[in-house]
Amino acid sequence: MNDQHDHGALGDAEYAEFMELAAEEGFDIEDVEEAIEEAGHGPLPVLAVVGRPNVGKSTLVNRIIGRREAVVEDKPGVTRDRVTYEAEWAGRRFKVVDTGGWEQDVLGIDASVATQAEYAIEAADACLFVVDATVGATDTDEAVVRLLRRAGKPVVLAANKVDGQSGEADAAMLWSLGLGEPFPVSSLHGRGTGDLLDEVLRKLPEAPEQTFGKAIGGPRRIALIGRPNVGKSSLLNKVAGEDRVVVNELAGTTRDPVDELIELGGTTWKFVDTAGIRKKVHLQAGADYYASLRTAAAVEKAEVAVILIDTTDQISVQDQRIITMAVESGRAIVIAYNKWDELDEERRYYLEREIETEMQQVSWAPRVNVSAKTGRHMEKLVPAIETALAGWETRVPTGRLNAFLGELVAAHPHPVRGGKQPRILFGTQAGTKPPRFVLFASGFLEAGYRRFIERRLREEFGFEGTPIHISVRVREKRGKKK
Repeated sequence: MNDQHDHGALGDAEYAEFMELAAEEGFDIEDVEEAIEEAGHGPLPVLAVVGRPNVGKSTLVNRIIGRREAVVEDKPGVTRDRVTYEAEWAGRRFKVVDTGGWEQDVLGIDASVATQAEYAIEAADACLFVVDATVGATDTDEAVVRLLRRAGKPVVLAANKVDGQSGEADAAMLWSLGLGEPFPVSSLHGRGTGDLLDEVLRKLPEAPEQTFGKAIGGPRRIALIGRPNVGKSSLLNKVAGEDRVVVNELAGTTRDPVDELIELGGTTWKFVDTAGIRKKVHLQAGADYYASLRTAAAVEKAEVAVILIDTTDQISVQDQRIITMAVESGRAIVIAYNKWDELDEERRYYLEREIETEMQQVSWAPRVNVSAKTGRHMEKLVPAIETALAGWETRVPTGRLNAFLGELVAAHPHPVRGGKQPRILFGTQAGTKPPRFVLFASGFLEAGYRRFIERRLREEFGFEGTPIHISVRVREKRGKKK
């Protein structure tokens, strides 16, 4: 067996046995190895796209991710639902954090750019700094360069809006920024983006290998997330037993992010702070945007996300977005329903109905009803976090998984479609944090059947407090392509 292959979560003996099974079922061994390797990687590396407004960041992000998702508009103040996207280049996947386009006139352009860049750089493994080559380096660009130097992250410099030979000289002028070679690109027409992305891949770390059975050094990392004014700072102060975080902070002011080491239940935890955004009417669009960016940065650094919900308000679209962000990032999750002490019987009744309908996507997450103000049920927070982390790290041996899949398929076969009945032939868990499974099947498995498998996996093996990723590889007919 080739030692260079990544076994995912499988030991040598288990791997050899698994490959024998795959060969018997008529699977191409290289295809199986590739599927396990793909699914077995840890979190994807993160690229932050930074630069002042209107230099073409969002257009470039759309070019990188290969679809029009990031908002592209000349008008500053455009709010976005998402700031993080997944991209692939030359067979490697990575995340892109878009910081494009919001300008805060009240505090001056430098403060605005610095704030956006700080949050994004904090979460990133490398940065793509976009400069408008037709304008040249401005004072604001210089301010971003200082930030990048301070952060010490690898940087790729994109000289944007270079549409032809004449623009190459403009791009060359950007050597003066001291960040190395400027890569001339046109995000609008796609010119030069291939060379740029090749350089980005050189600067990004490979997706980290799985480290089974090895604890990450230092305290476990928790992000407190939730929409503005939900009580994140109050909760952090309550668990810390002192006022460590300014509860009301003006949105958009720059500051150093605070990571708090706090002892709870006999264990030291690291709380990644996302607290302190106050909504002001004239800053509202920006404040919401900063909240998303800051949340994304905190979640990238954390292992478990504690999502705070304000029980005195209806569960909102913004709450849903934050939950989706945490689930998609693959972190362990705990839901903390805050201000529980302020509920009357009627609100409690309606809240339970809302939880049933609006919180379906995280029905597997541990739930605690707390009050950051009074300290109610704070002692339940640590057991909930420990439960979620245990689910996040759970690993099912391949033999046990296949026995379970065999019984499941026998009792609940996939519906017949077009005269065919696809079957799950075998599967393996290729990774943890979160648990990632690869199923090998004789035909395409419908989304509803995949959800059914996930539900049954949870019933059988627990996985409380963690998202589960299931990918399916279909056996190709001999001599035919899929």
